[in-house]
Amino acid sequence: MPTTAPSPTGSAVGGAPLADVTSSDSSLRRFLHGLPGVDAVGLEARAASLGTRSIKTTAKAYAIDLAISMIDLTTLEGADTAGKVRSLAAKALHPDPTDRTVPTTAALCVYPDMVATAVASLAGSDVKVASVATAFPAGRAALAVKLADVRDAVAAGADEIDMVIDRGAFLAGHYLKVYEEIVAVKAECGTARLKVIFETGELSTYDNIRRASWLGMVAGADFIKTSTGKVAVNATPANTLLMLEAVRDFRAQTGVQVGVKPAGGIRTSKDAIKFLVLVNETAGEDWLDNHWFRFGASSLLNDLLMQRQKLATGRYSGPDYVTVD
Repeated sequence: MPTTAPSPTGSAVGGAPLADVTSSDSSLRRFLHGLPGVDAVGLEARAASLGTRSIKTTAKAYAIDLAISMIDLTTLEGADTAGKVRSLAAKALHPDPTDRTVPTTAALCVYPDMVATAVASLAGSDVKVASVATAFPAGRAALAVKLADVRDAVAAGADEIDMVIDRGAFLAGHYLKVYEEIVAVKAECGTARLKVIFETGELSTYDNIRRASWLGMVAGADFIKTSTGKVAVNATPANTLLMLEAVRDFRAQTGVQVGVKPAGGIRTSKDAIKFLVLVNETAGEDWLDNHWFRFGASSLLNDLLMQRQKLATGRYSGPDYVTVD
């Protein structure tokens, strides 16, 4: 299922240099609307088919540990406290305190005002500190406010920034406004990696998700991310498959690799393994690494730990045997 226009040339997209594609609102609209339409039936059928793959024994044990290592352990609630962040940081470092062979999670994701606490709690480890920004989750703020949000998080030590796009501007067809906002946020990130959140549940169509994916990548996203986890429809196998196709084809055309982060609604080991199969079969093994694929989740980690314990002991220990988030 191709997702790009033909005739790539070097760093060009769809046969046109990036500078030409983004030179005006009309040229960007022409490029995005020139992408092939999504076959929704075919997309959903392929996602469902890949989800039936059976993963057992040593392959399942490997997949569980890989999924743990890809989690952005997340707390994004108004009631967050420094104590809760420190507790989650301890869990990110040692997901199962009784078994030090369990890998660390990829990152701990918090609001900007909790970044300093997270950084101090994770000092000396490989666990990254990610922070949502740009008036998360709605993104309804002036650009100056959004950029200040990013600067605060980066100044506090965030390794990664998860920004939300202006869905209203995108749905109104103001693609250049969205593009320029992503570029401006990327400039404020410095060395921090940028994850661009589309809120796919609000984009209405698969065609819009494809366009948003390409828009985010052309603007310089290091990751494209499905959702905030704050709306009714978040990550699904189908929308994640579509985004994996986009990053695969973007690298084929530009040589630039971009990560993918499904977030929200992925709660069980079975779900996580289905997503890993999607990654392997669509983008390929190069994305089977936490530098290029993440799960935005909180409750998922406990189920992965319980399934890991079951594989090791033959017994299902239940939720009382994992730490409460």
